Amino acid sequence: MYICICNAIRETDLRQAAIGHGGDAEATYATLGKRPNCGQCLGKAGEIIEQERALASCENVSV
Repeated sequence: MYICICNAIRETDLRQAAIGHGGDAEATYATLGKRPNCGQCLGKAGEIIEQERALASCENVSV
């Protein structure tokens, strides 16, 4: 599913970028070589980034 239509950022790409880099949605977009245009996606993108980092954090604790 596309999270950011303006930049054609898919949820899977966003999740991968979230694990490898810190920062908010704008910073994560920057790691993909993108920047927000209209900004309507930033709320949902932020939620996805937080979810993915929380999942990664739980996996690291379990190991």
